[in-house]
Amino acid sequence: MAAVDSEFGEWPLKRLMTEVVGTGTKSAEDMTRAQAMEAMRRILADEPDHTTLGAFWLANRWKHNNAEELAAYTDVMAEHVQYAEPKVDPVDCGANYDGKGKTAILGVAAGVTAAAAGTPVVVHSGDRVPTQKQDAYKHVLDELGVRTELEPDESADMVDDTGFGFYYQPKFNPAIHALWERRDNMGVRTFVNTIETIANPANASTHLGSFYHLAFAKKMVNTFEESHHHDLRRVVMFQGMEGYDDIRPGYTKVAEWTNGEFDDFEIETAEYGMDFEYDDLGVDEDDVAGDSATITEEVLSGEREDRFADAVALNAALRIYAREDADSIDEGLEMAREAIDSGAAAEVLEDLREF
Repeated sequence: MAAVDSEFGEWPLKRLMTEVVGTGTKSAEDMTRAQAMEAMRRILADEPDHTTLGAFWLANRWKHNNAEELAAYTDVMAEHVQYAEPKVDPVDCGANYDGKGKTAILGVAAGVTAAAAGTPVVVHSGDRVPTQKQDAYKHVLDELGVRTELEPDESADMVDDTGFGFYYQPKFNPAIHALWERRDNMGVRTFVNTIETIANPANASTHLGSFYHLAFAKKMVNTFEESHHHDLRRVVMFQGMEGYDDIRPGYTKVAEWTNGEFDDFEIETAEYGMDFEYDDLGVDEDDVAGDSATITEEVLSGEREDRFADAVALNAALRIYAREDADSIDEGLEMAREAIDSGAAAEVLEDLREF
């Protein structure tokens, strides 16, 4: 039996590679919860050399992490997260931190609209996270003149004051932020890209996220169930544009989990009178954040009533529905459109600028 490390245990990453996860795509085994937790504690303590860390990340990518491993990684990450709970219970929106590069980022406009309709919303991101390092929530808010480099307590206050709150990764999740350079050197996504989106810095009871395949949505639900830190009541996930938390035009699969019950259904945007395609929501690829900010302001002010306005209203409806502030997406859509038409959404944006 290997000697026990007094600080971490008996499973350094190199041993996990040679005996468990790194033995090949057919013979690799899953780690126990204890092994995965020890591995993550070593990683966040900067204990493994960079070659071993890179190999471990790649082995996990080839093997595919199961829910127990992801939950273990998440729970260790949670030991380092600076949580700040607002007085209200918001929807936690966990979009991919490495951003979008082709289509409009609609989550700010959708979140502000939902907030104006009475559904508090929290979003979070970092600064162009590897591997794609594209525009995310922070960059749209920066373009809109909203302060983003907030301490966690300020973020919680933003939610309570305006209904919409932004949490900045380097502030609330500094241990993960410290991995930036090593993740950048990898050149491919790692399990860190997955778990950072479910940090849930406001400790919300509802999570809204995205997936590429329904099987991944089920894995994420199982991850929440296996987590000893998270105590969510509801999870809603859908096939987002560019992996983001923006519903794609046309057909979208939606997965929802409430108090242990899992279900899935489809959304056809045409059924809501929305006749547009994926490319119709494209923006200047050299200025995704700038174009998205312009679209956000024009939609919230009521200046435009085109495909972007429809897409924002539908995404806001999903947030309202996720928190069960509406019994259906149709009802949420009515509430979202009323929030824009009444000027309430524009008022929330101004409140954010003044915060």
